[in-house]
Amino acid sequence: MPVDIILGLQWGDEGKGKIVDVLSKQYKIIARFQGGPNAGHTLEFDGIKHVLHTIPSGIFHNSIINLIGNGVVIDPVILEKEIKSLYKYNINFSKSLFISRKAHLILPTHRILDAASEASKGNKKIGSTLKGIGPTYMDKTGRNGIRVGDIEKSNWINKYNQLKEKHLKLLNFYEVKIEFDLKKFEKEFFQAIDLINEMNIIDSEVFLHNEIKSNVNILAEGAQGSLLDIDFGSYPYVTSSNTTAAGACTGLGIPPNQLNNIIGIFKAYSTRVGSGPFPTELSNSIGKKIAKIGNEFGSTTGRSRRCGWLDLVSLKYAVRINGITKLIMMKSDVLSGIEKIKICVGYEMDGKKIDYFPYSIEKHSVIPIYKELKGWFEDLTKIENENEFPVNFKNYISYIEKELNIPISIISVGPNRKQTIFRNL
Repeated sequence: MPVDIILGLQWGDEGKGKIVDVLSKQYKIIARFQGGPNAGHTLEFDGIKHVLHTIPSGIFHNSIINLIGNGVVIDPVILEKEIKSLYKYNINFSKSLFISRKAHLILPTHRILDAASEASKGNKKIGSTLKGIGPTYMDKTGRNGIRVGDIEKSNWINKYNQLKEKHLKLLNFYEVKIEFDLKKFEKEFFQAIDLINEMNIIDSEVFLHNEIKSNVNILAEGAQGSLLDIDFGSYPYVTSSNTTAAGACTGLGIPPNQLNNIIGIFKAYSTRVGSGPFPTELSNSIGKKIAKIGNEFGSTTGRSRRCGWLDLVSLKYAVRINGITKLIMMKSDVLSGIEKIKICVGYEMDGKKIDYFPYSIEKHSVIPIYKELKGWFEDLTKIENENEFPVNFKNYISYIEKELNIPISIISVGPNRKQTIFRNL
């Protein structure tokens, strides 16, 4: 079975981009299976930081095919900017980037609708990235969407205009009025469509089935995190797609019996961008210290991330619903210098201790129960072998592994490719 999945186990921002880049040499194909430009996958090497939003994270390896799958929603303007920003690296896009015909397109009016919807919610905002993701998925499920394959047809502009007019009428339902220059947006949009038409547009499920038959190694790359899944996340403060392992099957057309390793990535602590419940959030000096050292700012929105202790209740939940077979822990170095480190091991709900992720994790519903461990003060960023790990850091790793009953096979001790420790398990 040649297909592995890599996905986040928290509220996104776990460091998937770096790890996909590091592991890419083991695969021929890296395939994004859901989400859109609301994702921000950060890679750092040769002293340069790269942020990818739609393009899979294997793009810097010339021998690898990077596929934008059918489950992804694509903003042509953002994709065009992303592609052009990579021209200086001499990437052969004709060989390395494929786009599924069945992927849906984000229209300018989708972004406008997104902004109007979020503004109308007032203090009940869900924390949308305002990239038009939600409205595009709504049109997809409502069977009104425009797909990449449509732009190959001679009459696709008629379909575009019909959907645009529908969106403009919908805007009248919102009391909050959004200022926008649609002509400017459309000029950029159609220019970007011309570039997409020059790319490799394929029937991606057919392509992948043939590659699977040839026993080619494939890595399905997820975006966001499991706790943002539309079905299993902290609803309604979630994204609009299935971020869990099941989303890889529907987002690429891969049957479940072809899946091999399901690799889950988590930070050594927890973060969340935007609104939504966050039981272990630290609204104190420790939280600020973690945010500063960890450079916790959204790579897509630039918003500061809320920081908190590692939550084993939600982590166990994410491990179960995804069927995780391997674990990777990121940003371990950020916790250096904290004398006492806490881990959430349960919740108190209605006066009773629970060890499962409940229907609601709002502040009034659950109170985190913590176990305290001794911290470490050594700098992890220069470590090259797990034998060099401080004793208290080893204890931290062992406790997490014991609770999750899955070994942590890779530990990241910094943002660079080289700051990645492969453990001998």
